[in-house]
Amino acid sequence: MVLVDWQDNHEASIVGIWHVIFTAQTLNGQPFSGVIDNSVVVWHRDGTEIMNSSRPAQDGNFCLGVWTRTGKFTYYLNHIPWAGNDLENAPSGIGNPQGGAQLTEKVRLNPDGNSYSGNFTLDAYDSAGNLAASFTGVLKAKRITTSTSFADIFKQQ
Repeated sequence: MVLVDWQDNHEASIVGIWHVIFTAQTLNGQPFSGVIDNSVVVWHRDGTEIMNSSRPAQDGNFCLGVWTRTGKFTYYLNHIPWAGNDLENAPSGIGNPQGGAQLTEKVRLNPDGNSYSGNFTLDAYDSAGNLAASFTGVLKAKRITTSTSFADIFKQQ
C-alpha cells in the first residue's frame, strides 16, 4: 500500500513506516565508511517523525524530528536526538545525560512510493554543547507494509 501525498493526490507520500540504513562516508571531515544506524522510522502526516534506532535502549534508541516537503518527491528532516547515558560514572545505575545530536536529512522519495534515499549529516554534542563528532553519509530506506516480515529487514542490509 502506498499512501498518497496530502498536497498532491497524484504523488506517493513519505508518510508511513520505513526501514532506514545510515552509512557514514566521513567522520570529522575525514574518510570513513560504516553503517552507523539501522532504524525503523515513522513519518507522520503532521510533519513530525519518530525513529526507533537499533542502538541499545540505555543509549537512547528513540528520538524525534520534524520534516517538510521541499519539492516534488523531496523532503528535509531535522531530527534532534538526546545522546545515551553514561552508565559507568552513574552511581545509581540509571545513567547521566551525555549531550545530544542533530541529524539532518535531504531525501528523495522514489516515485513508486516504496523507497527513498538521500544524504545525512549527524553532529553529536557533549553535555556542554560542544561538537564532539560529525558524520556525513548516505541513507537508504524501504517502506514497511503489512506484509513485511522481520526477515525482509535483514535482506535489505
